[in-house]
Amino acid sequence: VEAVHLIADGKAPRIPQPKEGATYEGIQKKENAEISWDQPAAVLHNWIRGHDKVPGAWATIDGQVVTFYGSSLLDASVPAGQELAIKGASRPGLITKNGLVVFGNDGKMVLVRNLQFEDGKMIPASKYFSADETAALELTEQEKKMAEDIR
Repeated sequence: VEAVHLIADGKAPRIPQPKEGATYEGIQKKENAEISWDQPAAVLHNWIRGHDKVPGAWATIDGQVVTFYGSSLLDASVPAGQELAIKGASRPGLITKNGLVVFGNDGKMVLVRNLQFEDGKMIPASKYFSADETAALELTEQEKKMAEDIR
């Protein structure tokens, strides 16, 4: 009760928190979250996961900023996939059926599951090369009749 009264009267002591021993890192900004590729796979994974969801770790692919989400360390043989050039990376990434595989400077791999483009569109990384394809909807005769009945 006494503390509440001191605060209400504006007489409570104000002791600034010392900076020494503080663990607060402040708000991360997007421009500071670019991925530096000359690092071991574990560091790349920690960087991507540490910036997942905000602000999002990013790299430049085909002249566009692409944000990486959902990484995991991959401890297997190099999977089959389509190469993807990433600015600053010493080795191209691989688009595989499970996602985008990127390589650390130690030769180990990180699997990235989702990618987000500058326009906000997010896709599974495994669909990178098929992201622009659109599929036409083909209706069977029975479905066409049903659609006509509904109209």
